[in-house]
Amino acid sequence: MTYTKLQEFYDDWAYEAGATQKVFNKLGWHITETISEMLGRTGLKVFSPDMEHYKAASAKDLQECYKHASDSFIEKLKANWKDETLLTEDDMYGEKWKKGATLSILIAHQVHHRGQMTVLMRQAGLKIPGFYGPSYEEWEAMGMEPMK
Repeated sequence: MTYTKLQEFYDDWAYEAGATQKVFNKLGWHITETISEMLGRTGLKVFSPDMEHYKAASAKDLQECYKHASDSFIEKLKANWKDETLLTEDDMYGEKWKKGATLSILIAHQVHHRGQMTVLMRQAGLKIPGFYGPSYEEWEAMGMEPMK
């Protein structure tokens, strides 16, 4: 999907950022860094954590950095882009991408890595938060028969 209205993206991002924040309760710097790295290629300067400072960071530090990066991103997007901006192209990794496609790819990147992390969490015996409906553990907690 290529966005043609910023509000469509804001709605999707609000949900996806919230779902990713749940996973960060356990794992994940790469997604946090990608927000500033990818959007920097479009000319949008957003918060980027100083990774030297955070080499031995806690899960709480990670959660705070992700939230700060996500909030900074949306703040800068609202201040600097308009719907028409989504049709302009940037050099992205040797290809030309419309900004609307970049936003879609950023969400897909986040969802992709969140999925990887949830597999690892499941293998480690951790409870998985639901994103698009209840997780197995959430079905059980609601007193319902989990889907098999």
